[in-house]
Amino acid sequence: MKAPSDDPKMHGKIDDAYGSAFIVESGNWGTRIITAKHVVDDARNLRARIGDSLGARAVKIVAEDDREDLALLEVRDGNEKAVRLGDSHAVAAGEAIGLLGYPIPDAFIDEGLGTTASFYSGHVASVRDAGTPDETIELDLPVIPGESGAPVFTLDGNVIGMAESRFDEEHAIGFATPVDVIERFLAAHPRAH
Repeated sequence: MKAPSDDPKMHGKIDDAYGSAFIVESGNWGTRIITAKHVVDDARNLRARIGDSLGARAVKIVAEDDREDLALLEVRDGNEKAVRLGDSHAVAAGEAIGLLGYPIPDAFIDEGLGTTASFYSGHVASVRDAGTPDETIELDLPVIPGESGAPVFTLDGNVIGMAESRFDEEHAIGFATPVDVIERFLAAHPRAH
């Protein structure tokens, strides 16, 4: 996508921007994708690459939630594999998890390394404010720029949250928006038939 640059040298000029997301629903009608709202804020020419494919598809923003930092996107191409959503209420500190996202590709491309997903494994560090609307999952692994919006999943492959970074100065700590919050957001924005 194209978005205002974070680089102070660019003085707010439009630059390439990247983020991660995951498929929550797909069929003959198209595909719905969830990501962090801050990933698509002020974005133009929004395009999605599914998997490591080279082709990019035009994306439409269907719904956004500022408070929960969620955005629901849609592409016209369908019949893609959606993730399995788990239960974030069952998540406990110490549980093994994985994160699959796309770090910002500029440095990788400059080095001729291409763009591909990165996989990290770690554990749930804590469940903060458990049982409240402000519940969040703290991870003991980093969320690197470009990986906000990536799925965080348990060893059985069920997605329990969406990765996000909350502290610009501390990249060793990651967080995840619980899947239960994501499911409420999806329920509030059903697909038009």
